[in-house]
Amino acid sequence: MKVLLLTAFTFVSVVINVRSEHELFYQNDAASMAAKPLLVPLTLIPGAASKGAVCLDGTLPGYHFHPGFGSGANSWVIQLEGGGWCNTIRSCVFRKTTRRGSSKFMEKQLPFTGILSNKAEENPDFFNWNRVKVRYCDGASFSGDSQNEAAQLQFRGQKIWQAAMDELMSKGMKKANQALLSGCSAGGLASIIHCDEFRTLFPTSTKVKCLSDAGLFLDAADVSGVRTLRNLFGGVVKLQEVQNNLPKSCLNQLDPTSCFFPQNLVSHVETPLFLLNAAYDAWQVQESLVPPSADPHGSWNDCKHNRAQCNSSQILFFQDFRNQMLNYIKGFSGESQTGLFINSCFAHCQTELQDTWFADDSPVIGHTPIAIAVGDWYFDRKTVKAIDCPYPCDKTCHDVGFKAGRSTVVDYQSSSGDDSSTTTMTYSSSTRLTYSAGLYMLSIPLLITYS
Repeated sequence: MKVLLLTAFTFVSVVINVRSEHELFYQNDAASMAAKPLLVPLTLIPGAASKGAVCLDGTLPGYHFHPGFGSGANSWVIQLEGGGWCNTIRSCVFRKTTRRGSSKFMEKQLPFTGILSNKAEENPDFFNWNRVKVRYCDGASFSGDSQNEAAQLQFRGQKIWQAAMDELMSKGMKKANQALLSGCSAGGLASIIHCDEFRTLFPTSTKVKCLSDAGLFLDAADVSGVRTLRNLFGGVVKLQEVQNNLPKSCLNQLDPTSCFFPQNLVSHVETPLFLLNAAYDAWQVQESLVPPSADPHGSWNDCKHNRAQCNSSQILFFQDFRNQMLNYIKGFSGESQTGLFINSCFAHCQTELQDTWFADDSPVIGHTPIAIAVGDWYFDRKTVKAIDCPYPCDKTCHDVGFKAGRSTVVDYQSSSGDDSSTTTMTYSSSTRLTYSAGLYMLSIPLLITYS
């Protein structure tokens, strides 16, 4: 066992508003926004409707595509958008009035940052690849296939996935010599569900791998002992008939709802898969571990807003959640082709934000930022099984604090069943440092153990 101890720097705060479980709207200072990200237009998939591939409201699904160049011209990274789920007729009817259920409300352009950036200094391994973001408008992680005529709802996530892949293959992806299927949050779950299917699109000569960012949702009890997320997932699976698109090998052993949980899915994925997750996933803390329904008197409010206000029993509860996560992936981590980056942060979705993917003050385990770890694994430069020490040892985190809010527009179904709830996240980050070429070292107080 090797132990590394690094020295300290001061922290500053950056406030970011969140309207879905993962999508962040920057309010950073001018310095951090100096390099404006590439804006990529929305493309609706022509002919998707004839294949039954439509959003909840029947509109066409879409994607954003920026072509690769140079050595990356025949390499592709596909990012599946996240944004929660809808598990009832009521929540799905509401969802189709937002961009998570209708392309009528989708942004016409999206910034490509993090793993989608076209700048080598921001995205060293994938900057010149063909980069695609597939929009999410079905509410079941691209995996449902049913409808509700009375409510005029189309649950066609599986068909949207297929139509999007057909469209991208026609745009040149069929010639790919390298491909990476990625996704964040609900999209991270989708990247697990569709990983092996993605592999079948290509000849065996094509290097194909998958990455799930913040997709490791656990079937864990909340602070009141209720399995809140199981209740939510159960509704999604039943309403949208997700079971038809889950691995038969899992369904032969477990019920469909259990097979929608990544902890039970990953052992059935044969394609190389990388799990990137915060050990104290911020969305799960807010929505499935300490939802308002489990804390009616607000005894967890101070702790959720500021970890320094957590008492010893609350910290112990979080540590138990981390232990559950590590226990569930023990078998997965032992597979030679898998990759892991489990940092002890209260964060969610770290591939899409530049500050967490690859920047001067990005989160690290050891000396390695997330972007380098993913690249090392994808290109077989190193075996990557990075598991952080327990909270609060990692001072490189961009942690999230929560402040509940309300809005007439939301992007995900809260596990509490409140269709109009929103969340404000406050990210803290360390002072900005500088990377030298080929050197990924930060001076931050961090105790790391490697096995």
